[in-house]
Amino acid sequence: MTRTILITGGVRSGKSAIAEGRTLGFGAPAVYIATAEAWDEEMRARIATHQDRRGPEWVTHAEPLDLIGALNATDGQPRLVDCLTLWLTNLMLGGHDWRAAGQALAEALPRQGSPVVLVTNEVGAGIVPENKLAREFRDAAGLLNQWVAAVADEVILAVAGLPMKVK
Repeated sequence: MTRTILITGGVRSGKSAIAEGRTLGFGAPAVYIATAEAWDEEMRARIATHQDRRGPEWVTHAEPLDLIGALNATDGQPRLVDCLTLWLTNLMLGGHDWRAAGQALAEALPRQGSPVVLVTNEVGAGIVPENKLAREFRDAAGLLNQWVAAVADEVILAVAGLPMKVK
C-alpha cells in the first residue's frame, strides 16, 4: 500500500482536491492537518473554502509549526497535510531552522504507520523573484519538495485539475 504521497502543482492547479480524494481513498475518517494561519480576511476566506469542501468524514487538526508532532498524534488514520509551503512560510517567518525541520520531516515520513498525503506548491517554474526573501523562500521550497519527494512512495503533479504521476 502506498503510504506517503506528495502532490505538487501551481496555484489553483487542483492539488488540494486531488489530495483530498486520495486521502479518503485510504478510508474515513481522515485527518486534515492544516498548516495555514489566518492573518487576514483573504486568508480566512481561503481557509473557509477548503473547510466548506470537506464533509463530515474529515477531522481537522490545525498545526502551523509542529508538523511531526501532528503526524505522530494522528497516526492510525489517513492524514492529509495541506500544505508544506505554508508550513515552510511559518517556519521561515518565525525564525525557525527550516532546514532541520524539513530534514526531520523527511526522516519521519517513512516511519508513519498510516498513510500521509502532502500538498505543496511548485514554485520553481516562474520568474526569479526580485527580492531576497522571496528568492530564499523559492529556494527553500524547492529543497523541501525534493527532500519529501525522495522519501515519498508516489509523487503527483497537478495540472489543470488533473493528476499526472511523476513517481
